[in-house]
Amino acid sequence: MAYELSPEHEMFRRSVREFAEAEIAPYAAQWDREHHFPTDVVQKMGKLGLMGLTAPEEYGGSGLAGEDGGFTSLCLAIEEVGRVDQSMGITLEAAVGLGINPILTFGSEEQRQTWLPELVSGDKIAGFGLTEPGAGSDAGATRTKAVLVDGEWVVNGAKQFITNSGSDMTSVVAVTARTGERPGTSAEGGGKPEISAILVPSGTPGFTAEKAYDKLGWHASDTHPLSFEDVRVPEGNLLGGRGRGYAQFLATLDDGRVAIAALAVGCIQACLDLSLQYAGERHTSQGPIGRKQGVAFQISDLQVMLDASRLLTYKAAHLKDRMDAGQSVTTREFKQAAAVAKLYATESAVTATRIATQVFGGYGFMEEYPVARFYRDAKVLEIGEGTSEVQRMLIARGLGLPVE
Repeated sequence: MAYELSPEHEMFRRSVREFAEAEIAPYAAQWDREHHFPTDVVQKMGKLGLMGLTAPEEYGGSGLAGEDGGFTSLCLAIEEVGRVDQSMGITLEAAVGLGINPILTFGSEEQRQTWLPELVSGDKIAGFGLTEPGAGSDAGATRTKAVLVDGEWVVNGAKQFITNSGSDMTSVVAVTARTGERPGTSAEGGGKPEISAILVPSGTPGFTAEKAYDKLGWHASDTHPLSFEDVRVPEGNLLGGRGRGYAQFLATLDDGRVAIAALAVGCIQACLDLSLQYAGERHTSQGPIGRKQGVAFQISDLQVMLDASRLLTYKAAHLKDRMDAGQSVTTREFKQAAAVAKLYATESAVTATRIATQVFGGYGFMEEYPVARFYRDAKVLEIGEGTSEVQRMLIARGLGLPVE
């Protein structure tokens, strides 16, 4: 099957590219050096409509339904923003996929009316509190607890590596917590944990966004560990059904994997663009280095990785849009496509940054050249929203293998 973009999608891509090149590219290196989260630019992305691409009009969104390719539009926006700055690309991805999506998909109408308008407009952003110090890929090992006391959830625990969770514009974080135990037997001999999702507003007493991480890459992205000490929120802040938090967050991650693949595509495109330009400008005594097979063949590999990653990502996005439109796409089919796209695109992005740095030679090791920033930013793509190992496990299970 062909996954050709519509003329409307191509026009949308051009508009996002123009925005990214004008509002982000000139400042990305400075934000990276200063570890600065540019709130004003994030809000500009909201004004451009990028936060509301998958949201209905009643909450201020574009109203693009599945048949209109709303999710594909989001992936295009993430790709184009990520092409100039991976930090702003992940900020957009997390703001929509991890901030808006759980509330839109699983929230009550009251919760949607309360939180979505300011999130969709880009005035505020939301976080997605899943990972813990002792529960990374094994999210079912969640230790954060929430107990219902006199009509309030009392939350205690900790989360780590949470994007968009501690900025001045963060309004709420959806947090997974153990709210009881299900019948059954766990490895420890007790019942299986009942995991629910609870909305915790910023500023709630006892809820603390700890000092921002000093990360290898994504320096302009807002990422914090979170702590919860007797945090009290209303019973109505339960997101979706009690005990459904784990399943809800797994479904959220399926969408997020495709969005991370789109971010990786933007990274590969940047590596190709930068390498092509440098290979034409950098001369030795015999002419531009691009005439050497050792350079030209590596750049050719970048083109192959880009095309394959882009097609896999667009296929998964297309399946998501068809599924949302009620067409004949199964959840299993989409999950498999999402895992394949995420695995291939992110590992290709890491390889692409290594190739681009090699093309630049010694200059690629210098922070004044953007390939160094892309090199640092790329590694986490293989980790966030499901590691490469998790993707291989999911793909294997999709093939019918009883892998553990």
